[in-house]
Parts: sequence; structure tokens; C-alpha cells
Amino acid sequence: MKYHLIAFVTVAVWGLTFVSTKVLLTSFSPVWILFLRFVVGFAALWVLCPRLLKLKQRHHEWLFVAAGLSGITFYYLMENVALTYTTATAAGVIIAASPLFTALLSAVLGDRRAINPWFFTGFAVAMAGLVVVSVATGGPEASHEAATNPALGDLLALGAAFVWAVYSVIVQRISDLGYETLGSTKRIFFWGLLFIVPAVALFAGPLPAPDVAFQLQNLLNFAFLGLVASAACFAIWGFSVKHLGPTVTTTYIYMVPAITATASALILGEPFTATIFLGLVLTISGLCLSQKGSAGKAAKTGEPTAPASEEHTADLG
Repeated sequence: MKYHLIAFVTVAVWGLTFVSTKVLLTSFSPVWILFLRFVVGFAALWVLCPRLLKLKQRHHEWLFVAAGLSGITFYYLMENVALTYTTATAAGVIIAASPLFTALLSAVLGDRRAINPWFFTGFAVAMAGLVVVSVATGGPEASHEAATNPALGDLLALGAAFVWAVYSVIVQRISDLGYETLGSTKRIFFWGLLFIVPAVALFAGPLPAPDVAFQLQNLLNFAFLGLVASAACFAIWGFSVKHLGPTVTTTYIYMVPAITATASALILGEPFTATIFLGLVLTISGLCLSQKGSAGKAAKTGEPTAPASEEHTADLG
């Protein structure tokens, strides 16, 4: 139960990141937000875990490289750019499609324990909810300022969802090899930042004037994104994936749209209509259904829903 709670708290914070990023986009380019966010996050992780992670095999480095490239560079770059074209609500909804890709990738690699009729039934219901919300936020009720090119933004968000699924599977592999969570996360951040540097040089553009860059609102949003959503949540997300498996853990991303839609309406003034509410109800209902089969199997057999691995609870202290 505690691992499910950790996963929920993580995605609740991530639901708010869409709003936080949308606010920062009024002053910074998507690439600068990505770079500065993870500079803050990496610095925080270095303070928490100053020691270097020792690799068990030299070729394991490629897993960290792939995780940094997918989960840091590609995912967040696509998400940030998507938010310049579509609403925060729509982006949050579409990112929730990543469990489909996670389940398929995990099945290809041999982990089919979360794939059952209940999973597909719940996924179908949730996907119906995602479509309803996506259409509603991109329709005539949507704010023109919030969604300048919904089709392009939604496509980028869908690509980000696939990339996040790749990241989740890679992190599962890293945890299966016995690497501790905090050190692994810091190493992933390092590679992600390294790949971001060329994007900064080519596409970031100029930084805003100091009186804009150092506004309290911007500083607080960068602190939230870098310290809480990046450093803390990436670490505990890896902890959740280790104990629940990538498919079950990633399914919690279905909760992101509800949190994002509520915060977007309250903070950004984005529409929150009856149609959007219906879509969110369908999405959360689908989440519950998709978990039912795995939970039932675990209760009957006494087996975990993901491969067991050594705990490193001290990493979270």
C-alpha cells in the first residue's frame, strides 16, 4: 500500500508541474526551463548524495545514458514545447496514455503480469475519458491563448507519453540490477543535462531580463520544478517502479489530468466544463479497473505485482 501511496503523491506533484511550466513559459523558452529546472534538481541530488555511484559492469552505463536521454532530455523537451501549443489540461490528459506503451514494452520484454482482461477494460474506459477531455480542451470552449495549435501540441504530448514509457522500462531494468535509487537518479540527471546542453546552445534563445528572470513567481516555480518535482519525485518514482513494476506504477499517471485540470482552472483560468469533468471521471474509473486484475492476482497468489528487489529505504531519509 505504501508504494501505491508514493506513486500517487508523485503524480499529484507532476500534475501541478504542467501548470508551473505554463506559468514559466510566459518568461522563458521551453529549453531554458528544461535546463534550469534540472540544474537545480541535479544540484539538490548532489547535496543529498555526494558520492559517485559505482557501476557493477561498465556496459551498465548505457542504461543510464538511455534513461537520461529518454526520461530527461526527450520527454521534458517534448512536454515543454507541447505546452506552448496546447492547454495544460490537454497535455496532462495525453501524457496519461503512457501506460499503453509501458504495458506493450514490458510485454515484449517478458513482463506480462499486469496484462489481463481487467487491464484492457480499464484502459479502454480511461482512454475514452482521455479522448473526451482532449476534444473538450481543444474545442470551441478552449481558451485561444492557452491552445494556439492544439493538434501540434497534442501530438508532441503523445510522443512524450511514449518516451516516458521507455524511461519507465529502463528504470525498472536499472533497479533490477540492484542499483540504489538516489545515486541512480543523480546519474540519470547527469546524462540528461549533458544531452540538454546542445539544445541550449542551438535553440534556447536569450534569457529574459534580470528583473523578469528573478521575479519571485519565477524563482518559486523553478524551485518547485527542480527541488520537488525533479529531485524528490524522480527519486521516489524510481523507488515506486522498483517495487510495483513499470506498468502498474505508470498507470498512476491517469491521475495527472484530474490534478492538472483543477489547478489549470484555478491558476491559469483554463476551462473546466461538465464535459471535461465527465472525461476525468471516466479516466479515474479506468485507472481503478485496470488495477483490479493485478491486485486480485496478488491477493490470491501472494506474489507481488512486479519483480521483487532489494529495498533501499535509507535513500529516502
